Amino acid sequence: MIDTVTDDEIVEAYKLVAACEGVFCEPASAASIAGLIKYTKKSYFENMPSKNNIKAVCILTGHGLKDPDRAIACAKKPQAVKAEIKEILKAIGL
Repeated sequence: MIDTVTDDEIVEAYKLVAACEGVFCEPASAASIAGLIKYTKKSYFENMPSKNNIKAVCILTGHGLKDPDRAIACAKKPQAVKAEIKEILKAIGL
């Protein structure tokens, strides 16, 4: 299967792999994950005979440091808290 994905779909996948797997990949390398997400949303895999035993491999070819500006642009601004244990625990929800 060969298809295209949009820049927005790539950025969504880029953020997802970082949030769920802790992997800091180059945005362009998240295109394979974006494609998998795209076809999952289309229910493409539901029509396969072995739909309960599908495995997918997405190759991430580049490290996130190849495009640090994208990471900075996508990141939320850090929350500043006082250097007091009660404030820190409150900020992290404990």
